[in-house]
Amino acid sequence: MTHTLIPEGTNGAAVRITGGRPLNGRVEVQGSKNIALHLYAAAFLVDTPLVLVGAPAILDTGVCAQILTHAGMPTTVDGGQFTVTPHGPLQPDVHGELGRQVRTTCVLASALLARTGRVRFPYPGGDAFCARLIDRHLAAMQAAGAVVTAGADGIRAECPRGVRPFTVDVVTAYGPSLGATVSAMLLASRAPGRSLIVHPSVEPEVTETARFLTERGVRIEWGPEGLHVTGSSGPIEGGAFMVAGDRIEAATLIMAAAATGGALTLGGISPAELPDGLVGTLADAGVLLAGGPGEVCVLATGVLRAVETATGPHPGLPTDTAPQLAAMLTQARGTSCITERVYPRRDSHVQGLAAFGAEVSSRDSRVFVHGATRLRAADVAAQDIRAVTALLLAALAAEGTSTIRGMYHLRRGYGHLLTTLATLGADITTIPEARP
Repeated sequence: MTHTLIPEGTNGAAVRITGGRPLNGRVEVQGSKNIALHLYAAAFLVDTPLVLVGAPAILDTGVCAQILTHAGMPTTVDGGQFTVTPHGPLQPDVHGELGRQVRTTCVLASALLARTGRVRFPYPGGDAFCARLIDRHLAAMQAAGAVVTAGADGIRAECPRGVRPFTVDVVTAYGPSLGATVSAMLLASRAPGRSLIVHPSVEPEVTETARFLTERGVRIEWGPEGLHVTGSSGPIEGGAFMVAGDRIEAATLIMAAAATGGALTLGGISPAELPDGLVGTLADAGVLLAGGPGEVCVLATGVLRAVETATGPHPGLPTDTAPQLAAMLTQARGTSCITERVYPRRDSHVQGLAAFGAEVSSRDSRVFVHGATRLRAADVAAQDIRAVTALLLAALAAEGTSTIRGMYHLRRGYGHLLTTLATLGADITTIPEARP
């Protein structure tokens, strides 16, 4: 069994996986990718040095460090520490090429707008498994006093009289916008007065960013009307802040162990940090969780069972676990249905799973999985983080040796997932992808 880390920037790397090996052992969960990305944006607000401890070793961490540095906030990443050193005036510019590589471009831009009163930024990049609108982010900027102009190459926003207190509604047709809630919160943190965010998201990305800001003197209050934010009247201190454990990586590893018939203990995260919707869905499928502070144990209860479930806002089933869940449910008896209620649809993993012999299909916002299926090795690829992860799980459960391409996308969400799986007993080898 061999494993070689994929160097950053090698977009064409692929992996070869020989499946059929139960995953067993204990591993540590990385710092949360999604929480960290929003904290990187919040770093634009501090006036003194800041260290985010437990930053995940993902490609997006490096990209965000470069974006901050380009805008005048020198940032380094070393050993899981994301260190920001404010130095002089900021440049109101989210680097065009870099900004198109991440999904949180609008959140970064909102923080810069809060600090400088104007900003130029590209349209977001990152995963594109469905249309993901940015209108609520722009509405927050406009509510804060910005004149927003959109062009073919990006967006400009300028507050002629500075950022002002505001009221904005961040709800969408699919529920509260997580990213727009954080964008509005960052803008309000520098507005001189009290702002109101109506229908705010309560995802951990929001609550952890709120905790970060509260510890630095920003007054944030949750009430029946929404989220009240009173902007800081003085400097916002940096200091140190720990990034919470990644609940999506934890779910991925739990599902990988369940799909291969293994047993697993996860460090760096507690059962209480896992959403009720995830824990409940896993229990319905026959996967029980136990543990205490800083530890989650996966308890196998026998044959996996089919489930009917739906993604939803926290504490519901996270949408970022739906593709991996579909892969796990190929090994469950009966017909499962996963309904997507956060985005219009999420089925970019379906075709790849079918290549392994899975009986899987999608209709509108629903994905159907009929099992249990003896998966066979396949040569597949995917174009977003969670879809390629679902294919990885299928390969771990399949008979024979599979090849999975698109590892660049995996590295955007998971710093050391391949190494972690190898530690648990997976047979994984990285290979160079053939060039035409």
